[in-house]
Amino acid sequence: MNLYPVIILAGGIATRLRPISEKIPKALVEVGHQPFINQQLRLLHSHGIRDVIISAWYRGEMIRESVGDGKEFGLTVEYVFDGETPLGTGGAIRQALGLLNGPFFVLYGDSYLPCDYADIQSHFDQHKQPGLMTVYRNQGKWDTSNVEMVDSQILCYDKVKRIPNMAFIDYGLGLFQPDVFSSLAEGQPADLAEIYQKLIAGQGLLAYEVKQRFYEIGSFEGLRELDELLTSNPDQFLKKEKP
Repeated sequence: MNLYPVIILAGGIATRLRPISEKIPKALVEVGHQPFINQQLRLLHSHGIRDVIISAWYRGEMIRESVGDGKEFGLTVEYVFDGETPLGTGGAIRQALGLLNGPFFVLYGDSYLPCDYADIQSHFDQHKQPGLMTVYRNQGKWDTSNVEMVDSQILCYDKVKRIPNMAFIDYGLGLFQPDVFSSLAEGQPADLAEIYQKLIAGQGLLAYEVKQRFYEIGSFEGLRELDELLTSNPDQFLKKEKP
């Protein structure tokens, strides 16, 4: 099964990780004795991903200098850059459409997600909706829940206005058809959360429930936890090839 390309949104300035992120982008923060982007790419490769687009802004050239063309990871890695001002998560995806010719995954640049990418893609292809959000039954444990889901359909998603029925959280991985973003003005800021809201309004946002919890380095607590896990066993989340 050929898996769709992955856009990694790595443009943020990581204010919550200051002073670590004052001189380097979040993607290059050390986790398990490696830059975090290395850990992300190794994980993606182990799950069958072969094509990655890194969308960058803050100190983005440092990421390209570190990762290069991706051959070290068994991947083809390309880059898009926001320009002088940040484009936001939605605008950054719009910027990458010229490198795509079909559906694609979107992965947050601070997320480490040991999920079944192939099964998520199969679920997306089967249901033929324009967008998919992966969710985790969080129950407020790892972060504040922000998703209401019923029968694999997202009914409500909001990071600000929470309601009691929100038992799930946005896991950090989306899957989209390109035309979801093609109507956005190129080079103009846009927010992925707003795109999700429009898809929900049109009953076009499919859900996929992931059973394996997510990991992240967007906070010092998350960074510490994942660093300890990957330092003790660097390959524990990698998908092992079948003999």
